[in-house]
Amino acid sequence: MPKTPKAKADLLAIGSRIRTLRGKERQDDFAPFLGIAQSQLSRIERGTVAPSVEVLLRLRDRYGKSVDWILTGEA
Repeated sequence: MPKTPKAKADLLAIGSRIRTLRGKERQDDFAPFLGIAQSQLSRIERGTVAPSVEVLLRLRDRYGKSVDWILTGEA
């Protein structure tokens, strides 16, 4: 049976969407709401690391955007 290629998350696009949601709010002010350090938020927004499930759920609850949209850009 042929192997199915693994889906890869576009971390840069995910970070960009999170940055868009944050708007003009400073990372220092926004990160505590997400339960992470400012440095971790910076890494997420730069696409260095993926956001945790908890961060995704907090973003969903605050902005009313689906986790699918945050991850893929599609509703």
